[in-house]
Amino acid sequence: MSSSVRATVLYDAPGPKGRRLNTIITAVSGLVALAALVWIFKILGDNGQLVAEKWTPFLKSTTWTTYLLPGLIGTLKAAVFSVVLAIVIGVALGLGRLSEVALIRWFCGVIVEFFRAIPVLLLMIFAYQLFAKYAVFPSSQLAFAAVVFGLTMYNGSVIAEILRSGINSLPKGQVEAARALGMTHRQTMWSILLPQSVAAMLPALISQMVIAIKDSALGYQLGYIEVVRSGMQSASYYRNFLAALVVTAIVMIIINYALTNLAERIERQLRAGRARKNILAKVPEHPDQGLETKDQATVDWHDPHHKDLRSTAE
Repeated sequence: MSSSVRATVLYDAPGPKGRRLNTIITAVSGLVALAALVWIFKILGDNGQLVAEKWTPFLKSTTWTTYLLPGLIGTLKAAVFSVVLAIVIGVALGLGRLSEVALIRWFCGVIVEFFRAIPVLLLMIFAYQLFAKYAVFPSSQLAFAAVVFGLTMYNGSVIAEILRSGINSLPKGQVEAARALGMTHRQTMWSILLPQSVAAMLPALISQMVIAIKDSALGYQLGYIEVVRSGMQSASYYRNFLAALVVTAIVMIIINYALTNLAERIERQLRAGRARKNILAKVPEHPDQGLETKDQATVDWHDPHHKDLRSTAE
């Protein structure tokens, strides 16, 4: 198959007329987008939003050390704490939903469905009021605890469903083989099913961390110091709200883009073979043939000294 011919199961490669039409549509769309950008920048310029005084504060180290960096640290701290706790709670709830005891399955199911249905901001507000009323945490940590609680319970419920669906997607023959060997339900789950499902759900876990980082901005409503609130504080001081919002958005985009690339990298490593332990190593791939095949999607990892002893005779 020629390298210029691309095809998938659901899409045929366009012919000369199709490629010409796609080129025209692409050019027209690009011109429309360019015109829209020119119009937007003209409006911003006429309103004085592009003058140097609005943007130069972000070239000063004091702007970052006073406002943005403390907010960024707060965002990452809340996200890391909530994701770690969400993984623990998600695994417990996910395994509970697969328990042989009906009462445990029902109890874990109620918790998962309850916290998945409530908006994250409402969870944070509820936790903040509850912690404040009963003095569960010091007043200086109330906002942080409420943000972590909301993110933990929501993401933990989602992770529980990811884990449950991941385990249920595994071949039933593995459970039957384990039972034939005399293994208990707990041994089967922890020794056979859980390791496989965790490896398969790693990209989804990192995606949940991206969601946790973005949702941590909801702590703005509780007075929690995170990157969005810090950006607004700097905007109030320098009177450059548009510039502050743009810079804050760029910071969040960079973080989430890095995490998304990490998720894709891990997924490619898993597809290349579960024996791969170094996610920084080059992923083995077959040359692109224009159509993704099993051989291209799954490339097994071998020890550098591995020798194929199979006969190559016709």
